[in-house]
Amino acid sequence: MKNPLGNLMQQAQKMQEDLKKAQEEIAAMQVQGESGGGLVVIVMTGKREARKVTIDDSLLGEDKDMLEDLVAAAINDAVNKVAKMKKEKMSALTAGMSLPPGFQMPF
Repeated sequence: MKNPLGNLMQQAQKMQEDLKKAQEEIAAMQVQGESGGGLVVIVMTGKREARKVTIDDSLLGEDKDMLEDLVAAAINDAVNKVAKMKKEKMSALTAGMSLPPGFQMPF
C-alpha cells in the first residue's frame, strides 16, 4: 500500500513542477496580434501584457474611430493567440491524463 501511494505522490509532485515550468515558459513567450493587414501590430507576452504597439504611418491623420477599432482588433487578436498558446501548452502537458470535461488548469 505504501509503494503505490508513494508513486502517486511522486507523480503529483512531478506534475506540479511541470505546471510551474509551463507557466514560466508561457509568461516568457511573446505573440504578435495584427489588424488591418498588418497596419496595426501589438506584441504581447504570455501574461497578456502589451510590450509594443506599432501603427503604420498611413493611419496617422486618418479617421480616429477607424484607428481605435484597428488597435482594439489587434489587441483582441493577440489575446486570442495567447489563449490558444496556453491551451496548446497545457494540452501537451496533460496528455494521457483523464481529466473531467471542462476541467481548467490553474491558469
